[in-house]
Amino acid sequence: MKLKDTIRTIPDFPKPGILFRDITTLMTNRKAFHAAIVQLCQPYEHMKVDNVAGIDARGFVFGGAMADRLGAGFVPIRKAGKLPGKTYTQDYQLEYGTDTLELHADALRSQEKVVLVDDLIATGGTAEAAVKLLRKTGADVVGAAFVIDLPELGGLKKIVEMGIPVTALVAFDGH
Repeated sequence: MKLKDTIRTIPDFPKPGILFRDITTLMTNRKAFHAAIVQLCQPYEHMKVDNVAGIDARGFVFGGAMADRLGAGFVPIRKAGKLPGKTYTQDYQLEYGTDTLELHADALRSQEKVVLVDDLIATGGTAEAAVKLLRKTGADVVGAAFVIDLPELGGLKKIVEMGIPVTALVAFDGH
């Protein structure tokens, strides 16, 4: 099964000229979803991963399943204002303006091995902010995993330049 064939493309969403890669069709296909989880976990099966950190919200779907398969815990990285208690925050750039991610300050301990996961990487701004948050805890980010890469936007390269090995299951031209 080719995972790429299970991902629906919706033209002109959320605005004209954008080809939206809809991961929902992969997630509702039980064979494709299982295959994606297996493939996302493969690079990390040989190491003792302590936690998988998923980016709000689709990263939670893949991250929770990966954590279970790897025998690890799951850490949510949320949008601002969603976590109770003390948090670390990290701002990042959007096309128009900024946004903020948060992580519970006590979610990880120094030197814990963590894999970051999200459904898609485009410009890499969200993933870069997530890595910075994880590093604030002293965690060792041993990898980042994405189902979809949009290589023309350069996000994977940005994460690799941060010294993190990256896995992406499929790539789509355009954005």
